[in-house]
Amino acid sequence: MLFPTLTATEVFERYEAVRARLPTAQFPAESAAIENLEALVDEIDVFLLDAFGVLNVGESAIPGAAERLEAFARLGKQVFVLTNSATYDATKALEKYRSFGFALEKEQIISSRDAAITALDLYPKDYVWGIAATAQSGLAELPRITHLLGEDPSDYEKANAFLFLSSADWTAKQQSLLQNSLQLNPRPLLVGNPDLVAPREGGLSLEPGFFTHEIAEQIGIAPQFYGKPFLNVFDRVLEAELKGTDRGRIAMVGDTLHTDILGGAAAGVRTVLVTGHGLHKGMDIPKLIKQSGIVPDFIAATT
Repeated sequence: MLFPTLTATEVFERYEAVRARLPTAQFPAESAAIENLEALVDEIDVFLLDAFGVLNVGESAIPGAAERLEAFARLGKQVFVLTNSATYDATKALEKYRSFGFALEKEQIISSRDAAITALDLYPKDYVWGIAATAQSGLAELPRITHLLGEDPSDYEKANAFLFLSSADWTAKQQSLLQNSLQLNPRPLLVGNPDLVAPREGGLSLEPGFFTHEIAEQIGIAPQFYGKPFLNVFDRVLEAELKGTDRGRIAMVGDTLHTDILGGAAAGVRTVLVTGHGLHKGMDIPKLIKQSGIVPDFIAATT
């Protein structure tokens, strides 16, 4: 089994194919075009920013993004980074964002990883968790019995449940072992990053959502997804940090219709699709909106 190299068009089609597993939402009749987020400072008080495609592409900051965050701070706007990146813990994520020049604090980073780890409390404390991640993913912080999934079948046999955090080092053999293990013995599969792909300098990397949707279709299980577009990650900021805030004054800003925009709309906040940097860069945006029915409130060329 070889992993495919997907184009942005193929990713869009794949998101549409798994649409039944994604939340539903109501959308505006049409989108307003804006140049960048500065146009929204009079009507938005809180910005929930995706990272990939809005703040950075791979290991490179998007030009002007750091200055935009500084301008928001001067204006008294609240900013949170709502990310599906689950490879690293919040401390390492903060180090990365600061290395890009973003003046952020740890409490401003809301991650799908943290939502998934919190969900471990729903399962018996003596469960052994098989973790799909990297050796640098900080498994020691997980408050459970864990082991990193490798290419030894026993890694899968001894697990009571699985948590998929990162596909950075994931191999075809590991994918086959996980699928076969779940087919023989169905167990919980929690997914800390529902994204199918992430935009990087050299193209699109396959992310945990790609592999776990494949397993769901092959053997008929129902993975539990944590992160955009699912409400569990939005609740971590909307029901905690922003409880009582008028959701009409909150905007989810992202580069992907099926994660950022669908999720933001499902959570009842306004949405901004950034088209100049991320997954949909160079694509026919009106066509994508028409095909999917996912309509952002605003379409911005850049952050």
